[in-house]
Amino acid sequence: MPSMSAHLALTQLVPLAKEIDENKVTPGLLGFVVFAVMAVGVWLLMKSMNRHMGRVTFEEAPDPSAPAPKPGEAAPRP
Repeated sequence: MPSMSAHLALTQLVPLAKEIDENKVTPGLLGFVVFAVMAVGVWLLMKSMNRHMGRVTFEEAPDPSAPAPKPGEAAPRP
């Protein structure tokens, strides 16, 4: 009987809705749902980006034109 309790809640909220000024424009339920979906989408994108950035290696390939370091010698840092 979840629909019955939802119906009861809506009938109790209708008088409260009449007290709101009808000249004001509000985003309403649709605006909230769109905002919530966009927020969840951004959160999922950030989570995916964080996972992908963790897999990236930042080691540069050695310059082929530079002379090769001798064994036991540290390579020069640019």
